[in-house]
Amino acid sequence: MNDAIRRFANKVVVVTGGSRGIGLGIAERFAREGAKVCLCANEKRVFDAAAQLRESGVNAIAVEADVTDKAEVKALYDEVAAKLGEVDVSVQNAGVITIAKLQDLTEEEWDKILAVNTKGVFLCCQEAAARMLAAGKPGRLINTASGQARQGFIYTPHYAASKFGVVGLTQSLARELAPTGITVNAFCPGIIMTEMWAYNDEAWGKLLGDYRPGELMAEWVKGIPMKRAGSGEDVAGLVAFLASDDAAYITGQTINVDGGMFMS
Repeated sequence: MNDAIRRFANKVVVVTGGSRGIGLGIAERFAREGAKVCLCANEKRVFDAAAQLRESGVNAIAVEADVTDKAEVKALYDEVAAKLGEVDVSVQNAGVITIAKLQDLTEEEWDKILAVNTKGVFLCCQEAAARMLAAGKPGRLINTASGQARQGFIYTPHYAASKFGVVGLTQSLARELAPTGITVNAFCPGIIMTEMWAYNDEAWGKLLGDYRPGELMAEWVKGIPMKRAGSGEDVAGLVAFLASDDAAYITGQTINVDGGMFMS
């Protein structure tokens, strides 16, 4: 990559949910632009993802951690500081979903979705911001919301609640941290070609009709103004911009990345 677009040379970037899908795409984008990257996930495959980045010459590490556990979150950023340096950009992307009718939705499912998708964002923002403030860094906190932070959808009240929560959290933290130079923003991905969306297609397809795998997603994609599903790279371009110096005057915003599905 041309040095002129290595915007994150010597910057330290943490991406939770970084072992696959959107998170891995974001990590790869930062790596291509010169960052030192930590991929974090609550699964072993995160080590393979980081190893692949290192094979291409990237300074990348992997940390297996549960973002709902405060002690593990602290240990994550401790390890990042020890191996890469104090964090400059923290992307709170770890997220999970289940899909079920109201009468079948369990309390355990509700608690898990809110814990990962909302509490996990809070704990990582809290720890990352503390370290940015201590180091005097005008850092970047970037949170993954969802199209369901714009409009809740059928059979996922817990997921919608968790993602609406991310938007409120983002706005509140942005106001608190604005005087320090730390910006806090979020993004709402739409239909993105990931393993999560393969599950969504199958689970919603069973509840909304007699759809074969892939049919429901294809039907929904036809309704997208741009007539295609998104990719990890589509999302990563926005995240990289929000982390860059060009976005220094942008905070408290939640931006859609969805091909025009939602226009507000």
